[in-house]
Amino acid sequence: MQDRLFSAMLSDVLDGLGYTRQALPARIRPLDDSVRMAGRARTALYLEVFEAKEGENPYDLEIDLVDSLAPGEIPVFACGHSGRIAPWGELLSTAAQVRGSAGALMDGMVRDISAIREMRYPVFHGGIGPLDSKGRGKIVALDVPLECGGVRVCPGDFVFGDADGVVVVPRAAEAAVAERAEAKLRGEKETLAELRAGVPLRTVFEKYGIL
Repeated sequence: MQDRLFSAMLSDVLDGLGYTRQALPARIRPLDDSVRMAGRARTALYLEVFEAKEGENPYDLEIDLVDSLAPGEIPVFACGHSGRIAPWGELLSTAAQVRGSAGALMDGMVRDISAIREMRYPVFHGGIGPLDSKGRGKIVALDVPLECGGVRVCPGDFVFGDADGVVVVPRAAEAAVAERAEAKLRGEKETLAELRAGVPLRTVFEKYGIL
């Protein structure tokens, strides 16, 4: 069913189940509107720093995460609100894509965007900039619950992104979301068919309750 999903529909379904804060803010955008992202979260929590310590490799945990990615997994980076961190670029995208990663999500910045777009690897980001994370931020924990763009993400949560934005489906809600999403997809297909046939919007809405 994943190939028929879209973020607005998932957001509506989650709203109906009482999960009303699962869509990331509008500033989190895809590098390429034509690609979609669907997979399981692998989380990384960043700490803002203001110096690079001599002899320390600030990328250790970042490397561990990327090297351990399994097919269908999505690294989710919680970078905070400083706007000083661009932890993702062409090299990490290449290493992740080779491992079958379904995409990457961060509330920090991304760089090397022309190269990533050519790869058609899905990256959803909070901005574009050249700033390396070294001396500005480092990962302090992997695979922990965190907030990315103000939305709680736990390891293994289902993450979906398209041109409209990113939605996180908590594991506890997955079964209910899948059931309701299937019903909503059927209803939207029937709604579109009747609208295209010229049936008034109000009539169609009163019949299906979908808008």
